Amino acid sequence: MTTLVTRDPMSLLQNFGRLFEDSYFRPGFEIEEGTLPLDISQTEKEMVVRASLPGYKREDVDVQVHNGVLSISAGYEAESEEQDERYYRRERRVGAVSRRVALPGIVAETETHAELKDGVLTVRIPLSEKAKPFKIAIE
Repeated sequence: MTTLVTRDPMSLLQNFGRLFEDSYFRPGFEIEEGTLPLDISQTEKEMVVRASLPGYKREDVDVQVHNGVLSISAGYEAESEEQDERYYRRERRVGAVSRRVALPGIVAETETHAELKDGVLTVRIPLSEKAKPFKIAIE
């Protein structure tokens, strides 16, 4: 008996796209841990990392940079339970996200600044003098 198997062409494209998410294709990003989505960009002076953290307060978030690795973790727990309500579903009591990622280039870790505004965490990590391009005069 012959079995006919159909394949969805879109799933093949999605699997092909995952190939380029592998750290082999992203030099400088050897460490990737966690589930918090990040945007990482670079200007001439600094690395800028943005993460969406809606519902988190400043005191719920921990940001660290050590040896070129940025670590972000955030967690919360519900403060109180309403006694006069009967719940059909409770899913918002506890939440946690985290992410560790190696930063490309050499950064000045001690001068890092972070801001949480409107649910977006923005971390600004200045590039060290060693990481900035050095213009060489041609004689």
